[in-house]
Amino acid sequence: MSSSCALNRLHRRWHFVVVATAALVAISLVFQTRYASAELKSKPVKVSRGYSIPTLDLSDQHHRQVVVDRERGQYLGHPTTVLLEDGKTMLCVYPKGHGRGAVVYKRSNDGGLTWSDRLKTPDSWKSSKEVPTLHRVIDANGEKRIIMFSGLYPCRMAVTEDDGKIWSELNKVGDWGGIVVMGCVEALHTDKGHYMAMFHDDGRFFTEKPQPKNPRVFKLYNTFSQDGGLTWSFPKVIYESSDIHLCEPGIIRSPDGQQLAVLLRENSRRRNSHVIFSNDEGKTWTEPRELPGSLTGDRHTGKYTSDGRLFISFRDRTHESPTPGDWVAWVGTYEDITKGREGQYRVRLMDNQKGADCAYPGVELLPDDTIVTTTYGHWTKGEAPYIVSVRLKLQELDEMAAKP
Repeated sequence: MSSSCALNRLHRRWHFVVVATAALVAISLVFQTRYASAELKSKPVKVSRGYSIPTLDLSDQHHRQVVVDRERGQYLGHPTTVLLEDGKTMLCVYPKGHGRGAVVYKRSNDGGLTWSDRLKTPDSWKSSKEVPTLHRVIDANGEKRIIMFSGLYPCRMAVTEDDGKIWSELNKVGDWGGIVVMGCVEALHTDKGHYMAMFHDDGRFFTEKPQPKNPRVFKLYNTFSQDGGLTWSFPKVIYESSDIHLCEPGIIRSPDGQQLAVLLRENSRRRNSHVIFSNDEGKTWTEPRELPGSLTGDRHTGKYTSDGRLFISFRDRTHESPTPGDWVAWVGTYEDITKGREGQYRVRLMDNQKGADCAYPGVELLPDDTIVTTTYGHWTKGEAPYIVSVRLKLQELDEMAAKP
C-alpha cells in the first residue's frame, strides 16, 4: 500500500472522529437540561393578562379554616410558618401591624389544627420593622437551627437551636437591609450547610441613608451562607430595572434538583408576574420572563405534593380575574412554569374583604399530603385583618374540578 493511500485513509478516519465528536457534543448540549425552555437565552413566551383554566372556590368551606389568631381592633398581618421534621410541630410568626410591628409567635403541636397562646419573645422582637420570615437551616455538621429575619435597614436575624423553645434577640446581619428580607431561603447543592437567600429593595432601605432614584429602580439581590445560615455574604444585585418592578422572590427547585425557578411580583402593575431561572445554584440567572395570568400575584410560596404537582399560594393580582385581591392558589407542574403554560386550575382559598390587603402565605405539607397554608387578610368585613389557616388535599380539589 502506498504511503499516500494510507495517509488518505487516516484523514478520512480522523474526519469521521471529528464529525462524530461534534455530533455527540451537540446532543449533549441539547439534553443537558430537561427544561430546555429555561435556557439562559430562552425566548419570551406569549402571555395573557387573564387565564382560561378553572377556578375552584373554597372560600365558603368553613370546615377547612382554622383561626390562628385574632384580636379585635388590632391589625395582624404577614405570617410565615415552618414545619418541623416530626410532621406535626408548626411554628408561626407575624407582626402586629402591616409589616412593621412587634412580632407575635405561636406554636402548634398537631399540624395546625390548634394553636398555643402567644408565646414569650425576646424584647428586641418588639422593634421589628418589617415582615418576619422563618426558615429551617442545617449546618455541615447536621446541627439544626431555625432563623427568623426582620428586614428594612439593617437586616436583623434571630436564631433558635432547640426548635423554637429559646430564641436569641434580633441581631444585625450586616451593614445592609431590604424589603421582605428574606422572602426565600434555599439549601444549595454546592456543599452541606450552604444556603442562598433572596430579597429586593428600591433604594430606600439597602443603606442606612436612603438612596432612591427617579424613576424608581427595583433591585433583586441574593446572598449566600456557608455555615448553615449563621452568617451571610454581602448581597449581590442579580437584576435591576425601572421599567418593571420585580420583587418578593419565591424559589421553586425543579423536580430533578438541577434548576432553580424564582417567581416574582411585578409591582408597577403594568405587566404580569415574572420568572427567572438558574442552572448553577444561583450564580447566574436568565433574563426575567413574564408568567401567564394564572400565576400573576404577590409573594408566591409553593410546595410539591406526593404526586409531583405544585401548590403555589399567593395574593391574586391578575389583571383580568374573577378573584381580584383575594387569597388564591395555583395547581400545576414545574414544566408548566418552564413552558409558560397556564397550569391545571386555580383556587380561591378565602375572600378578602378589603382591596388586595391579604395573603403573604406560609405553605406546609403534612405527612398525609394535607396542605396547610396560613395567611392574614380582611376576612370579616369592617374588621381588622387576622390570621387563618386553610387545610386541603389536591385529591379533594381534583374531585371538585371533575364535577360538571
